[in-house]
Amino acid sequence: MSFGFSVYFGLDNTKEENIKLLNDAHKLGYTRIFTSLHIPEANYDVLKAEVRGFFKLAKEYDMDIISDISPNTFKFLDLKNMDLKGLRDMGVKTIRIDFGYTEEEISQMSKNDYGIQIQLNASTITEEFFEKLDKLSPNYNNIDSLHNFYPRIGTGISEECMIQKNNMLNERGIKICAFVQSNNRRRSPMKDGLPTLEDHRGMEVREAANHLFAIGNGSVFIGDSLPSEKELKDLSSLKQDGVELRVDIKVEDEVCLRLLKETYSSRPDNARDAIRASESRLILNGDKIKPTNIVDKKYGDVTIDNEEYMRYEGELQILISDQKADKRINNVASVLHKDFYLLKYINNGKKFYFRQT
Repeated sequence: MSFGFSVYFGLDNTKEENIKLLNDAHKLGYTRIFTSLHIPEANYDVLKAEVRGFFKLAKEYDMDIISDISPNTFKFLDLKNMDLKGLRDMGVKTIRIDFGYTEEEISQMSKNDYGIQIQLNASTITEEFFEKLDKLSPNYNNIDSLHNFYPRIGTGISEECMIQKNNMLNERGIKICAFVQSNNRRRSPMKDGLPTLEDHRGMEVREAANHLFAIGNGSVFIGDSLPSEKELKDLSSLKQDGVELRVDIKVEDEVCLRLLKETYSSRPDNARDAIRASESRLILNGDKIKPTNIVDKKYGDVTIDNEEYMRYEGELQILISDQKADKRINNVASVLHKDFYLLKYINNGKKFYFRQT
């Protein structure tokens, strides 16, 4: 899975803007494109004129086009209902089941021989739906999921709802994606952003996406019409399998600074007082850490044990309790207060890394 952006033909953007967005995103490593072909406000004459040319270029870039599909969509594209070969030939690699299909039809489509992946609406799945689908033995290896976005203020889902839905999907090994909004050009007609989580409405792309990765989503799409170059870069520079923590650096020691540039896994045996990095002592590579910045420590401080702690030298921790000064422990950085909420997600092997502000 990789990062994605969205395109809506016949709505806010010109043909040239959509092509430039495609080119810019491709250069940054984006591999997935979401589009909907049944937006009521779209100009369907423009949509029909532009969609095939855009799909052709995306196909040349080997990008994954994800299209909302309903029986009306096939008709609009001059295809027979459930003509997956026809969609593949256009460049569509993933179809997102929007409405109008039974569990039997979804199971049948998941077993197609055309290389088309089936995508579920992660926000609306239920246990009842899966009880029916499970009995039909779908090919879950050919199914992933994407949460909804929500144009109207106040309608985005809660974190609790997302986690509940994600748990159902994880039980079946289904990969999960979600949306963040752009603040550059918000999509018509509401223009209030297209996030999945209501908490993310108005939030910057990088911060919202980082939160989605922290709570178990494997990929993120920008939902709105025309993200800025900065937003595209911000999203593409995140690590999808870890949590980014912004920090203020407090030391100049070269060994400590090197350790702060690595990505770590939290230990599965969660400590009471700190998040412990599994790998930090292992990658010390014989370097010695001298005592520096020996001070009282607070919640969110990042510490590295120095040579005075003997075999614990190189132990990196993020504190979740205040601690007194200890000559064996260097206080090397502090997580920004705005990122404190992310610490609760870093446990049981969850990866994390630091970004200096």
